[in-house]
Amino acid sequence: MLPVSRATVTYVAELLHRDQQMRGTRRGRRRLRPFDQAVLFCRWLVDAIRMRQLAVDNVIGLKTAYRYIHETLDVLAGQVPSLVGALLAARTAGHSHVMIDGTLIATDRVSVKGPTAGVDLWWSGKHHHHGGNIQVVTAPDGWPIWVSPVRPGREHDTTCARAHPGLLDSLTAWRDEEHAVLADLGYEGERGRLTCPTKHVKGQNLTEDQACFNALHSATRAVAERGNSLLKNTFKALKHVTLCPWRIGAIVAAALIVLHREHDRTT
Repeated sequence: MLPVSRATVTYVAELLHRDQQMRGTRRGRRRLRPFDQAVLFCRWLVDAIRMRQLAVDNVIGLKTAYRYIHETLDVLAGQVPSLVGALLAARTAGHSHVMIDGTLIATDRVSVKGPTAGVDLWWSGKHHHHGGNIQVVTAPDGWPIWVSPVRPGREHDTTCARAHPGLLDSLTAWRDEEHAVLADLGYEGERGRLTCPTKHVKGQNLTEDQACFNALHSATRAVAERGNSLLKNTFKALKHVTLCPWRIGAIVAAALIVLHREHDRTT
C-alpha cells in the first residue's frame, strides 16, 4: 500500500528522473529506479518507517537509503515557491489576509553549544525539548502556503522571522488597506509590520475596543494552528526528526510540496 496517491509518487519520481538526467547519471548505475526511490521516500516521510527497515525492504545498504532520502529532500525542497510568489498567489486568490506562526519540529538531543552557557543551541525552553523552529505562512482557512528554512529551537518567533532574509519585508510589502498579516504575541516586537493583539499588562484592564479587537483577532487567527497540525499530523517524520537538525527545513519544505500535490492545492 502506498502511503500517498500513485499520482504523487509518480510526480516525485519524475522530479528525481529529471534531476538524474541533469546530473548525467548513467543508466544502470543506481540500485533503485526513480519510482522505487520515490516510494521509499514517501514511506519514510508519511509513515516514518525506520531507515533500517527501508534498506531491508529495498535490498540496499543503510548508507544508500540515507543518500536516497537526502537526494529526494533536496529535489522536493527546490520546488517550494518563494514567499513573494506565495503571497502573490494569495492575493490573486482573493485572500484578505494571511497568517504567520512558528512551530517547533522535535529532534534528537544534539549537544551544540548555544550563546547561553549550559544550554544547547537546539533546546527550546518554551517546549522543554530539542527542536527546530519553522515559520509557516497560511491562508485564511489555515492552509499552509509557505514554510521557512529552520532556525535553532532556542530562538523565539520574532528572532526567527528577523533571521530569514526578506521574510518581514515581503510580508510588509503585501500589506495595504485591504490586506493584513495576522500574528500572535510571539511577534509583538514587529507590531509595526504585523497585526498583533493588544498585550494585557498586569494590573491594567483592556479597553472595550482593545478587548473587542483581541476577540476578533483571536477568532480569525486561530485557524493558523491548522497549518502546523496539518503538516505534523499528515507526515509522521515531522513528529520527531532523527536526521541532522539543519535538515528540518528541507524536510518540512518537501512535506509542503507533497501535501500540495496530494490535495491539488497551493493557495
